Order: sequence, then structure tokens, then C-alpha cells
Amino acid sequence: MCNLFSVQRACEHVGLASFVTSDPAAVRTADAAILPGVGAFGEGMRNMVQRGLDDALRDLVARGRPLLGICLGMQMILSQSEEFGDHRGLDLVPGRVVKFALSPGDPGRIRVPQIGWNRLVAPAGYPGCWADTPLQGVADGEYMYFVHSFYAVPRDPGVVLSRTTYSGIEYCSSFRKDRIYATQFHPEKSGPAGIMIYRNFKSFCDE
Repeated sequence: MCNLFSVQRACEHVGLASFVTSDPAAVRTADAAILPGVGAFGEGMRNMVQRGLDDALRDLVARGRPLLGICLGMQMILSQSEEFGDHRGLDLVPGRVVKFALSPGDPGRIRVPQIGWNRLVAPAGYPGCWADTPLQGVADGEYMYFVHSFYAVPRDPGVVLSRTTYSGIEYCSSFRKDRIYATQFHPEKSGPAGIMIYRNFKSFCDE
């Protein structure tokens, strides 16, 4: 579903021992998991269900182990997506995935997908609101690298870690619920600030 090896290289860079697997038994018993991905939501979910990875990830989360979703992985953590139909997600965090649409009063067209650098904006309470999350130590307003046409809408706004604005639309660009973390952007493509996210995630895996 994506260039898994760029994620693995980022893990290696911060000393996080990792391996690429589609074995549900390995996922179920892992200390932590990273769910990356690019492409279509429906196809991604079908692939996971066929391999039994959906239930394996649910079991890992039920054990209290950390899970990091990236890009499509973030979206699949939610309940459903409207991408090319209506598709069910993992439902680990209640919410839905919607497409970028014209903002009110905008006579133009939104360029989709969003490709490139954009800013993370913290909610009220920065920097404390990012403490003990993968964004700890990242500057409010930091730029990260995005590639996506759809975005996450968590049901509970309290899980939102950062928001980003694209073509007049403000949306959730990262969230946290318990030990589930997710980013719409690609930390592994986002320079030193992105690598800091992997370093923080490693600290959660060591707990």
C-alpha cells in the first residue's frame, strides 16, 4: 500500500527495531505496529481483511500496545470512508473520511490531491497538548509533507492533535486516542521534525 521501506528506514534511523510483515500472528504479538499506506481506502481495507490483519490490529490495540497510522493508515483507523463508495474501516477511533470539497464562497476549484508541504497548527494549550504524543517537541506551525485527496473527521474533536488548512478547509491532520496515534502527513518524508515523531513513537514502544 506504500513505500514500506522508507518507513522502515526512518525506524532504523531512530534505533527502532522493525520488520515488514503481512502475518497476523506477528502483528498480534508485536510490541507496537505502524500502519502506513497510500492509495484507495476500500482496496486497503479489503487487503487487510483478506489477510486477517484487521482483527490482528484490533487485538494489538486491545493489549494496550501502541499503533501509529500514517496517511491512508490514519484514515483506515476510523469507522468509515466515502472514497469511491461507502467503506467500513477498522473503527478503532470513531469517525469518517471525506473528500476535499469547495469551501463556502470559493468560486474556484480545489487542486486534489494536496501534494507538498503544509503547516501543523496545535489546539489551545500548546505545548502541553502535545506532551506524551508523537508530536512532543515539534514546533507549532511546523511544516510536514502531505499527499492526499481525503481527510479524517474524528467524531470526538478532543482527540485532534493538530489541524491543517488547505484551500480554505481546516481539517484534522493528526489525532490521538489512548495509545492510538495517527498522522495524515508522512513523517518519514518531513525532515528532522518528522524523524522526531518516529523517535517519540520509539519511546512509547519501549514502555
